[in-house]
Amino acid sequence: MPHAVENASALADELLALRKDIIEQAVPMLAGLAGAGQMAEEKRAGLENLCHYLALRHHDLRPLQRKLMWRGLSSLGRLESRVLPTIDAVLAALAAICGTNPAFPPPSEERFFLGESLLRQAADELFGPPRVHRRGRIMVTLPSEAAAQPDFVLDLAKRGMDVARINCAHDDERAWAEMARHVRAASAALDRRLTVLMDIAGPKIRTEAVAGEKGTRLKAGDLLRLVAKGAPYVTPEAAFCAAVSLPEIVTRVSVGDRIRYDDGKLEGVVESVSEGEALVRVGRTKTGGAKLKPEKGLNLPDTALGLSPLTAKDHSDLAAIIGQADMLGYSFVSRADDIDLLEEALAEFPPREHALGLIAKIEQPQAVTSLPALIARARCRERPFGVMIARGDLAAEIGFERVAEMQEEILWICEAAFVPTVWATQVLEDLVKTGLPSRGEMTDAAMAARAECVMLNKGPAVSEAVSLLDSLLARMDAHIFKKTPTLRALKSW
Repeated sequence: MPHAVENASALADELLALRKDIIEQAVPMLAGLAGAGQMAEEKRAGLENLCHYLALRHHDLRPLQRKLMWRGLSSLGRLESRVLPTIDAVLAALAAICGTNPAFPPPSEERFFLGESLLRQAADELFGPPRVHRRGRIMVTLPSEAAAQPDFVLDLAKRGMDVARINCAHDDERAWAEMARHVRAASAALDRRLTVLMDIAGPKIRTEAVAGEKGTRLKAGDLLRLVAKGAPYVTPEAAFCAAVSLPEIVTRVSVGDRIRYDDGKLEGVVESVSEGEALVRVGRTKTGGAKLKPEKGLNLPDTALGLSPLTAKDHSDLAAIIGQADMLGYSFVSRADDIDLLEEALAEFPPREHALGLIAKIEQPQAVTSLPALIARARCRERPFGVMIARGDLAAEIGFERVAEMQEEILWICEAAFVPTVWATQVLEDLVKTGLPSRGEMTDAAMAARAECVMLNKGPAVSEAVSLLDSLLARMDAHIFKKTPTLRALKSW
């Protein structure tokens, strides 16, 4: 047997053993995902592929990838939506090199790209069809003023907005209804489907009233007092104090727990706990210190708060959401049981003609580790489903150094399950707020093209940001699809 054929045969044996191991490991994974046997065939196909992907990624494939690459075969590096079809295609190629029959039939073109097709269908069902010139959708968070400015909403739609996001943590039912009405009017005027996402607030973990010397900033070494009830107060030892939106923030922390403020602009450690209050020693802040303000987010990555993701306000807001929205954004979801909790609340209302879509916002460490179970539980329901990578809270929870890595892993997991994703938080933030983008955020926005939807926050120049993002996403579509570079002809040289 020639040496090259012998090497190819050994490589085929290695890949066959990997395939066998993947299938054996995936069987108990699939059985352990509650609801896996109660879903439509295309949804189950996504869950099976996800389990194959998870089993595959439990192996270190780097040596195998190198052996495949120099033979001109797939390195397995872009198989998220087609695990077994990719392996079977490589096995067929190795069999051809060896002059033998493949162990498994090579996939047809339709089967090979089936995962991509099902992901595209799921995105269309959730967000509505994409624009002709780009694959990704643009979501825009509407400001309060949009309730009284139909022309503003129409302008956003003309520039490229596909999804309008209404944050139910702000404004009221009347304002939400007006915003949604303006979106429907814009949709009719442009003869193009626009969809509405309404976020339930969840248990807002924020500062409320604050106390401290006006104009001073918290810096490393300062003490910050957090109080569960009553008015904030200062003392010589702790010159800064904030009341909190939820008493559990104070009553359940322990000495040594980390606390992050305002998307990580400040980080401290709980130094002492007493009745109804906690003292936090500031460890680091942004350069120049951090201002203590009301309505700023607090993250407690080390503290088990045991909070339900559905509050009494959320329950009362559901009626408005069901009547106005195409999708519901689920904040603070972290376990598969949280999906059931929401479904029980929605079941109290009459059924809709079109199912309300659900977007799970991944913003906590437990939500990351529970993501396969969350997907499985949501996919057994008869409603469109997607995942939002809420990078602001996620970074504050797991640390800035890990968020870049984690956003990639969430993209991969969702692609493997044929679940559309929303790339969110601070996309083109400088442009939205000041009218001028930074170089770094342009690169971030370009990478967002791998998601099915990109979210812009509200700000004075959000209209200009929509126009820029519309053009950028269209250009990036010519260069990349998910993890795969697409090599259009270059004309710069």
